[in-house]
Amino acid sequence: MAVTDPVDTRLLAALAELGKAAVHELAAKVGMDPREVAYRLVALSGSGLPLLVGVESDPQGLRAAIAGAPPSWANRPPPQYPAAPPSQPMPQQPPPMPPPVQGTPSGPYNVQGAPSGPYNVQGSPSGPYNVQGTPSGRYPGPPPRPPQPPRPFTPPAPPLDPAVSTWGLPQTASWARGDEPVKPAGTGKRGRSGEVMETQGLEGEQLSVQLLEVQDPADYLFSAAGYRLEDGERAVVVHTEITNRGSIPFASLPDNYLELLAADGTAIGKAPVSLTSRPPHKIGVKPGETLGGHTVYVLPDATRVVAVRWSPRPEPDERTLTWTIED
Repeated sequence: MAVTDPVDTRLLAALAELGKAAVHELAAKVGMDPREVAYRLVALSGSGLPLLVGVESDPQGLRAAIAGAPPSWANRPPPQYPAAPPSQPMPQQPPPMPPPVQGTPSGPYNVQGAPSGPYNVQGSPSGPYNVQGTPSGRYPGPPPRPPQPPRPFTPPAPPLDPAVSTWGLPQTASWARGDEPVKPAGTGKRGRSGEVMETQGLEGEQLSVQLLEVQDPADYLFSAAGYRLEDGERAVVVHTEITNRGSIPFASLPDNYLELLAADGTAIGKAPVSLTSRPPHKIGVKPGETLGGHTVYVLPDATRVVAVRWSPRPEPDERTLTWTIED
């Protein structure tokens, strides 16, 4: 009989080298599933090849299993077999199947080396991207985000009652100073560029954040790093500094949720690039440590930026800090 299946040929060549071997040992040598190896060996044995497929057992253990008594090997873990590579498709006319085995299988074969699940990566790269030469296309950033609905940066809607307009809503103190609008609830602290404001992280970290500088536009810095802006775009670079005043390490990227706020309330997220001349933020701020970094933004040239917002989470809350940058 001539063997034409390349998988059978490889299997028989390995068996000829070993001479005599258990099914799982032969399967480990050729890198296949033991069940498929057993199936192919039984089929090849019935085709007239000088091949004998045998089974070795523990007679006392089998009798105990048949009698219903718990065998001594019942609590042993299942054998570990290596993962099987993809094999060639089986013939359309399979050879006779081996006689059915009574009982139920002990379980699936556990494959060693397989990952237990996806790896969660937090934050952004901690170092700059080294760019050699000028890229042939635009910067490797995400496509422009569609316009976002205004977030709670806009002042509250004017009241309908003239008396309320004069004295403010009940239980508020908007009548005390007429030059400042009522701050919407849950938007945190507000200041101006250059001010240091204190807040907390998600784990209770005691933080101080300062907006040092906003370079708008910063197209020349963007081009010097090897990136290219599309027509109608401009780059903005924001320099911030963060201090950990407490005893709990701040383990996140300081500018992970540092956003620009447009005049219409749209939030603009940072671009996934860094500039060699303006070092980016690095992940983590130890207790007592002060670190600074630069964040890059790419936005439409017609967008008017009015504020910079820092938050420890994607949505603003009472821990959010907002700096006004308009004169």
